[in-house]
Order: sequence, then C-alpha cells, then structure tokens
Amino acid sequence: MTRVPRTDTAGEEHPVPDRSSGARATSPRATSPRPTLEAVAARAGVSRATVSRVVNGGAGVRAPLADRVRAAVAELGYVPNQAARSLVTRRSGAVAVIIAEPEFRVFSDPFFERQVRGISRELVVHDSQLVLLWVEGPDDHDRIARYLGGGHVDGALAFSLHDSDELPSVVTESGVPVVFGGRPGGPGAGSEYAVPYVDCDNRGGAREAVRHLVGLGRTRIAHIAGPRDQTSALDRLDGYRDVLPGAGPELTAQGDFTVESGARAMAELLDRGPAAPDAVFVSNDLMATGALRVLHGRGLRVPHDIALVGFDDMASIAEATDPPLTTVRQDIEGNGRLMVRLLMRLLNGSDPEAGTPASVITPTTLVRRASA
Repeated sequence: MTRVPRTDTAGEEHPVPDRSSGARATSPRATSPRPTLEAVAARAGVSRATVSRVVNGGAGVRAPLADRVRAAVAELGYVPNQAARSLVTRRSGAVAVIIAEPEFRVFSDPFFERQVRGISRELVVHDSQLVLLWVEGPDDHDRIARYLGGGHVDGALAFSLHDSDELPSVVTESGVPVVFGGRPGGPGAGSEYAVPYVDCDNRGGAREAVRHLVGLGRTRIAHIAGPRDQTSALDRLDGYRDVLPGAGPELTAQGDFTVESGARAMAELLDRGPAAPDAVFVSNDLMATGALRVLHGRGLRVPHDIALVGFDDMASIAEATDPPLTTVRQDIEGNGRLMVRLLMRLLNGSDPEAGTPASVITPTTLVRRASA
C-alpha cells in the first residue's frame, strides 16, 4: 500500500513512516555524520585554523573567538579525532603510571589505590589518560623502555622505587619527561638526571611520632622499620634515631610494609628480652595492624602496656583497628595530584628559563587516637 506524504499548515511535505515494513524510524542525530572541524568553524564563523588552535590548546586566539569556538563545539557535539590531534600537538594524550611493585602488592596495599586515585583525578583535569604499567621484576625493564620510547605516552610517573632497582635509569633514559613519587635513591636516580619528585616529610613525621611517645613517659621505645632499599623507610628510621640516638639495635626490627612483616617484627621485639618495649613506632599503618594482632594475642593492652604509633593515616585502617591507631598523616592522594602537576609543567614548558620544576616535600601531621 502506498503511503501518502502528510502536509503541515506551512505546506511542507513530511514523509509518513511505513511501519508495515518493520523499519524503525531514526533520529536526525543518529543518522547525521560526525561533526567535523569545518562544521565547527562554519558554526562559529571562524577559520578552520582557529578552531584547531582552540581545540588543541594552542595560544594566540582572542578570548571572544575562543568562547565562540567552544560554544560551537558543545552545540555540535564535536569530538576531536585523537590521531589527527596527535599529528598537530605531537601529544598522545596519555601518561604512564609505573608502580615498581608486584601486582599482588599493589592490590593488597590501600596506599597504592589512594596514590593512583589522586593521579587519575588530576589527569582528568588535564584531559589525559592513565596507562598503568606493572613492574614485576627486572625482566620487565626492556618492555617498559620500549613502550616509553615508542611514543605511546607523553610522560611518566613512577613510584615505590627501590634503591637496587634500575627502573629510575630505565625511565629517565627513555627520553620522556618523568616525575618520581618519593625521593629516589640508588644508581641512576641521583641529581645527574635532575628528575623532580614529590614526597612527604618522612623524617620530620617520624620525629614527631617518637617525640609524642617520649612525652607520654615511655622509656623503651622500639621501631619496626620498613624496607632497607626504600628512602621513605630509611628516612623514618633516621627520624626515630634523631630523637633517640642512644637506642640500641635490639629496639629495631625489620619489616617490609606488609601486615605479615609487622606481626613478625613485633613478635621478635617481644621475644628478645630481657625487657619488652613500652612503646613502638611502626613505619606504616599496615605493619602496625600486624603488630596489634600480636600484642592482642600475647594478652598485652594497648596503650596501657605498649603504646603504638603508625605512619600514613589511611583511615580505612587506622580508624578500624582496636584501639584506633595514632599515626602520622601524609596526603597520599594530594601527593599523586602534585606529581601530575609537576609533569604537566615539564610537558608544557611554559617557562624554559626556569628549568626543571623543583621537587616538593609535603608536610605531615600526627593524628592522635587511642593507641598512644
């Protein structure tokens, strides 16, 4: 059966859909082609080159014109073609985030989740994508070097670095701009590369924690230290020694920032004798939870028998322990954001005479709860 077009009062004909055929009507937006740079230019009344400069973040476009272009982009729903955009800007729009820890460690330690969350949120502000790269061991270094050198990312952020690891050299020698999370140490991470980093005041925070325990009248204050090949742990150990230079080696036990190592170290301190410590400064909150587990198992009361202070102030841990954990707070998520901002300064090169951005050391704060 033939369908007759209907006519509105203005005399314009509109086809009547033939529903008997089973065809579905489609909206003009669904069938219209993807908006082009030329369409945006026509809508804004400017040249194609002006639209390109505005869309790709270039300079030299007067504010009123830039506003017209942005309005046209929003109205038409224009989305830049990333491949074409990369040819203009020489940018991939992506940043590599390299965590120098095995995958199981990253997913079991909330520290990494908070740091990556801060990085991710700041990258969104700069319209960049996060590419997460795992480093299970030295065998991954060649893969990381090839990826960074292949032009897939504009820059890199690397954290949880170890002194004996060649990763800092691998990253810096790839030629991409890089910012480290934490003060780097070991070969290839020195001042010769002038790599900026973001870290908290590990040593100052440790001093404040130990001084707090001294102020409580504790006289045998022990320390559960973090990995010997990470500068954050070494700085916290130095902070402990700054306040207690006469503390003997029997008052320090070694951990690796995991719950299990904190439990082992606490048991070791208690078993050494002849006198047990009456307070412990633990190098991170995860190890402090392991220490608490051992203290409870030995029938020792916290803080009455032994006071306990951690480091990091991850609320999901510190507020859930029994008793709630006194700890040193660092702004983990904020430090992740700062890493991105330093990297963007390197990428944008807005002030070439300023050279490499200065590294940032953020303050720490003692958060007092019931454990000390």
